[in-house]
Amino acid sequence: MAAVPNFFALSAKDKKHQEISMKDFEGKVVLVVNVASKCGFTKQYAGLEELYKKYKDQGFVILGFPCNQFGGQEPGNEEEIESFCQLNFGVTFPLMAKIDVNGEHEDPVYTYLKAQKKSLMMSRIKWNFEKFLIAKDGTVYERYASITTPEAIAKDVEKLLHA
Repeated sequence: MAAVPNFFALSAKDKKHQEISMKDFEGKVVLVVNVASKCGFTKQYAGLEELYKKYKDQGFVILGFPCNQFGGQEPGNEEEIESFCQLNFGVTFPLMAKIDVNGEHEDPVYTYLKAQKKSLMMSRIKWNFEKFLIAKDGTVYERYASITTPEAIAKDVEKLLHA
């Protein structure tokens, strides 16, 4: 993979499998989360939606990337995932196409994010609901473990929004 200058140089597929340029989010603070519907952390959807509603008008966006690599906890297709998220958590932030975040078929967005912020497990994503916070200039500001709640990230979101 050629050197990527920042997050906004990437692209990914949306839930309808249409290519979306991350450049569309340039100048915004972006939280990228690998999500799953049948995980112990699934209840974080509520906190993520709350965070999104609170800051979206200030230039904040959340991108949820469904992933089935951890215990088969995201078995549905994009339509089923979206329906589940809306019915159970009122999710309005963008959900992307279902992807792999580790391994041979991992999405390039995750290849980039993991290279920018390694965790204790080196470059692998450990579980569902790991989060990456991207600054307005496209640099990866922070990586958060699955156990980090959306509420705990709010202060960093505010800091980046007002930077």
